[in-house]
Amino acid sequence: MIKPYPLRFYPIYKEKVWGGTALNKKFGRVLPSASIGESWEVAAHAQGISVVANGPLAGTTLPELMSMYGRALIGTALPDSALVKFPLLLKILDANDYLSVQVHPDDEYAADHESGDPGKWEAWYVIAAEPGAEIIYGLKPGATRESLRKAIADGTLAHCLNRVPVKPGDVFDVPAGTVHALGSGVMVAEIQQNSDTVYRLYDWDRVDAQGKSRPLHIKKALDVIQFAGQKTTPVTGLTIPQPAGQKTVMVANRYFALEILLVEGAVPEATQGERFHLLTCLEGSFALEDDGSGIQLAMEPGDSVLVPACVEMYRLVGTGKVMKCYVPDIRRNIIEPLLSHGYSYPDITKMVAGVGDYRTSYLPLAEA
Repeated sequence: MIKPYPLRFYPIYKEKVWGGTALNKKFGRVLPSASIGESWEVAAHAQGISVVANGPLAGTTLPELMSMYGRALIGTALPDSALVKFPLLLKILDANDYLSVQVHPDDEYAADHESGDPGKWEAWYVIAAEPGAEIIYGLKPGATRESLRKAIADGTLAHCLNRVPVKPGDVFDVPAGTVHALGSGVMVAEIQQNSDTVYRLYDWDRVDAQGKSRPLHIKKALDVIQFAGQKTTPVTGLTIPQPAGQKTVMVANRYFALEILLVEGAVPEATQGERFHLLTCLEGSFALEDDGSGIQLAMEPGDSVLVPACVEMYRLVGTGKVMKCYVPDIRRNIIEPLLSHGYSYPDITKMVAGVGDYRTSYLPLAEA
């Protein structure tokens, strides 16, 4: 059997009423229409299945790879559920117009109200943003479930939304329960739970060619909105120097970690057989070198690669910026490295979701 190697997939394009042609303008992609809103880069979902585009496994689907290779692909440290359903979904979104104002459920609510898909926690890296571009990110202070319900009925919901200006390089953490929408002229790389569940609050009164509007999900949306602790600004992350660049941990939770790697030369990376990596080239150009297979895979801006867990050691050689995503062991992959590089426990708690679960074992270090 062929040993898995770094895998590139054919993009899966999704037409959206808010989509455009920026994927062609930015990355030279040949698009099937002038209203492409999403490119699913790595996916194993009922609404989109990735197919390998490179090497001897070309033509194989991601679910087939999971069946063929199991933990060699997924990793020894991931839960058994990851062998049944690929845990992450990687996309690039082009917002030529505003997306619907929406919110996602958490796993518990999805289990009770949806069939199949889990909840949805996601994060965005802003690839491009036109001057003056913004996103909807959270609610204005003082919003309550009742005030929001009244605003929806009155047609004044837009006055309740928190608008945040964006620029390339911004990163936004979007937990389940966060009201959000990309604004016009924004392109993002998105990592998320493997779910396509969306509850729309408002769709800017748009209608299609037949005069029909897209469905809204007011009751479910109001059920799941987290009115306390809505995020309102981009994350700053915590940076760790590396011999040929640096790594900044931007988002970390039990579903995924998002790190930004600045590469200046040759940067070694390791899966250690424990977990797959998803890489997206954001700036510059690289060669991904896998000594085990002898493969050198060129990466240009917009390219994404799945590095199987069995590729235990590899290198990124070049200059530029890469988004790296994976399913983390919060303690080993996030907390320990940050503590060892001088960050305090309070520093880490501001950035890592659920880090309080590890407080007892790390309290002496945090107080040192």
